[in-house]
Amino acid sequence: MKPFFILIVALLSITIHAQKNNPNYDAKLAKELGADDYGMKSYVFAVLKTGTNTSTDKELKSKAFRGHLDNINRLVKENKLIVAGPFGKNENAYRGLFIFNVKTLEEAQELIKTDPAIAEKYLAVDLYNWYGSAALSEYLKTADKIWKINP
Repeated sequence: MKPFFILIVALLSITIHAQKNNPNYDAKLAKELGADDYGMKSYVFAVLKTGTNTSTDKELKSKAFRGHLDNINRLVKENKLIVAGPFGKNENAYRGLFIFNVKTLEEAQELIKTDPAIAEKYLAVDLYNWYGSAALSEYLKTADKIWKINP
């Protein structure tokens, strides 16, 4: 019985030692950002792909993609979208990504419906639950200070 007790105490001390508290932890900021104890939170990650619309009408396509960019800007202002950007050419027809600042696929699906390029099927989208740093949205404050020309 005594060796078993010593083993339990040893395991507990290793566990306690392995879990260290962050001396820089800011409880107020963590709460504002919706962070859990690990500084993480749930998002929805979207992969944009080439859609099924193969129309050659340049005016309609241009209008849809202008609306796509305007919609991105609106969602950023509403704090619903925190990352967006295109991919380079690739063999998978992947066009870009979004990271939505929402918890459920259903919430993201509603936001996707507001994108004209997706509604017109120039783009298609796959949605995934994603767990990432709650500080991700903080980069937007810096990002807004470094662009020179708004697309």
